[in-house]
Amino acid sequence: TPVTGRVYVMISDKEDREPRLQIGTLGIPFFGEDVENLAPGAAAVINQNTFGYPVATLRDLPPGEYYIQGFVNIYTEFKRADGHTIWMHNDQWEGQRFNVSPGNLYSDVQKITIDPKRKTTIRLDCKNVIPPVEVPADTRWVKRIKFKSETLSRFWGQDMYLGATVLLPKGYDENAAQYYPVNYIQGHFSLSAPNGFNETDPGAEASPREKAGYEYYKFWTADDTPRMILVTFQHPSPYYDDSYFINSPNNGPYRDAIMEELIPAVEEQFRIIREPYARILSGGSTGGWIALAMQFFEPEFFGGAFSLCPDPVDFNYFQAVNIYKDKNAFYKDYGWVQVPTPSDRFTDGVVRLTYEQRNHYELVRGTKNRSGEQVDIFEATFGPIGEDGYAKSLFDPMTGEIDPDVAAYWREHTDLNEYLKRNWAKIGPSLVGKIHIYMGDMDTYYLNPAVKLMEEYLESTQPYYAGSVTYGDGQPHCWGPERTELLRLMTAQVQRMKPKR
Repeated sequence: TPVTGRVYVMISDKEDREPRLQIGTLGIPFFGEDVENLAPGAAAVINQNTFGYPVATLRDLPPGEYYIQGFVNIYTEFKRADGHTIWMHNDQWEGQRFNVSPGNLYSDVQKITIDPKRKTTIRLDCKNVIPPVEVPADTRWVKRIKFKSETLSRFWGQDMYLGATVLLPKGYDENAAQYYPVNYIQGHFSLSAPNGFNETDPGAEASPREKAGYEYYKFWTADDTPRMILVTFQHPSPYYDDSYFINSPNNGPYRDAIMEELIPAVEEQFRIIREPYARILSGGSTGGWIALAMQFFEPEFFGGAFSLCPDPVDFNYFQAVNIYKDKNAFYKDYGWVQVPTPSDRFTDGVVRLTYEQRNHYELVRGTKNRSGEQVDIFEATFGPIGEDGYAKSLFDPMTGEIDPDVAAYWREHTDLNEYLKRNWAKIGPSLVGKIHIYMGDMDTYYLNPAVKLMEEYLESTQPYYAGSVTYGDGQPHCWGPERTELLRLMTAQVQRMKPKR
């Protein structure tokens, strides 16, 4: 059938993996073009005029031997409840990773010689189909749920799904009358067990991550480990691998769906203490921002948030961009001198990536904020709708010029520190003792200055917030308590918040 979506060519000088698995901000060159109603057998053309990353055009590619691969990311038509019709990649329970998404098409890898000075046509036949995701089987310890969300399906005009992966404590099956506190862990889409829990010894040759999962299993099943139920959420959207817990005009009513559908489904199926003191939030990076947002927006429902390295909590420091004062996101203007705005850094301060490079990478992955990547979900979650039904961008993706009207919308709707300042008199009494933030002071993505601004406000609050903001000297993204230590901190939080009866 005809395809609407985006086609790519990935080009690598290494053959250890398929080129489609080598793209990234520091990855191999790739180039993309949108297609509409592309007929079977018809050619989508990528040529010297196609924009690419990190090489801007095919003309800039050095002559030599390369391994190349074609790819097709198939879009779905969404006829949304707001009257807009848009085309997006519909997540197939892979977490918005288009290069491994079921149903997408790819070619065999070809080894060829490329000379940009010679006019040559190379045909790539995208005949291979990525198979469905294999969901891990439930075990004694790990359970999974997945269901159609009526709230989100109505908004998107397509069947949309929510899910959760649950790690049960030792003694859960044996003590059928016992109910437990819950840790709702926020973060990127994953079907793996919470905290990497792995009950199978991976062996001496395993990776450090696999070994850590088995060590956590031994900790989890020890007699002196605090008993708590751990839950990760699966809430991918057409824009990203999770929703940021926001009711967004672009992304839909995910806050409503999580609060009214997902959490009730989890708490009805598992023996969770359904009281605020026993619901503890945690997460890092994206999950760190979500954990704070959930606690701020639902202050009486949750009993505390442990946020590690949260995404920008004050848009005076949207990473290294001040969206309210800067005129351009890609560089700092000092009169005659323009300095590139950084995006990523090493802990010694050396810049790893500029903001222009990061955004051009996302633009090659997808136009109209359809990359499925970090900045585009910020645009879709924090911003208003454009006239075409897609997210209205904070800044021009090619030039970096900031739209001050969109920046004002961000301030009004999703700047967390602004939200605290405007609403503390109302929500502050319900947040006392519940906010705990951890941040490396050399965060890889320049997230620590925004946390500093939030800390300054929290220290001025009346009633006093009585939480904690802790910094790691010289530490990167995502510094904070290790998983075992964090469990004990959250257990102590439950005891502090438990009503004295």
